[in-house]
Amino acid sequence: MEFLLYMLLGAAAGVLAGLFGVGGGLIIVPVLVFSFTAQGFAPEVLTHLAVGTSLATIIFTSINSVLEHQRKGAVRWPIFAWMALGILLGTGLGSLTAASLQGPLLQKVIGSFAILIAIQMALDLKPRASRAVPGRLGLTAAGGVIGWASAIFGIGGGSLTVPFLTWRSVMMQQAVATSAACGLPIALAGALSFMLIGWERPALPAWSLGFVYLPALLGIALTSMYFARLGARLAHRLSPRLLKRLFALLLFCVGSSFLL
Repeated sequence: MEFLLYMLLGAAAGVLAGLFGVGGGLIIVPVLVFSFTAQGFAPEVLTHLAVGTSLATIIFTSINSVLEHQRKGAVRWPIFAWMALGILLGTGLGSLTAASLQGPLLQKVIGSFAILIAIQMALDLKPRASRAVPGRLGLTAAGGVIGWASAIFGIGGGSLTVPFLTWRSVMMQQAVATSAACGLPIALAGALSFMLIGWERPALPAWSLGFVYLPALLGIALTSMYFARLGARLAHRLSPRLLKRLFALLLFCVGSSFLL
C-alpha cells in the first residue's frame, strides 16, 4: 500500500511538473512527511528525508518534462545556462541551511511557503512583464537565490523561476519550459547534497542513502516519468486556471496543517 501511494504521488507530481513547471515538490514533500510519520520514522530525520527524496524524484520529472517542452521549441537555453551556474551554488548552500534547521521548524518554513504559493495561485498574481531579461551576472544571481530556496523547500523551483522569467518579459510557455529545465540542476545538486549531508546519520530507516529514501524514490519515479510528459502536453492545450485554484486550495490546507 505504501509503494502504491508513492506511485500515485509520482503520477500527480509528474502532471504538475509538466503543467505548471512547479516540479511536483510542493505536493511530494507534504505527502512524504505524512507518510513517513505514519510509518514511524524518527521525527528528527523524517522532514529532511522528505525534502531530499523529493529533490531526487524531480530529476526524473524534469528530464521528461524538458524533453516534451523542447519538442515544442519552448526552452530558452541561453537563459538556462547562466541560471544553472547560480543554481548549482545556491542549491548546495540551501541544503546546508535546511540541514541546520530542526525538523519541526523546517516543517513550519515549508508550510509558510506553501500558503504563500497557494495565495499567489488562487488570486493568479503575476508580475507584469516590465523588464528585459538580465545579463549573465543577473541570471546567475537569480539562479543562486532560486537554488537556495528550492533546496530548503524540496522543490524544482518552478514556483519561483516562472514568476521571475515572466517579470523579465519571457512568454509564459517559454517561462514554464525554461523553468522545467532549471529544475534538473536543482534536483541533481540538491539530491546529492542531501545524500552527503545525511550520510550515516543516526535514526535513518533502512533503504536510505543519506536523506534520500529509495522505496519512495523508486515508486514516484516509475509513474512521474510518464505523467510529466502528459502534463507538458496539457500545458500547451488547456487553460489551467481552474486547476491552479484547486491546487491552491490543496496547498493552503497542507500548509495550514504544517503550521498548526
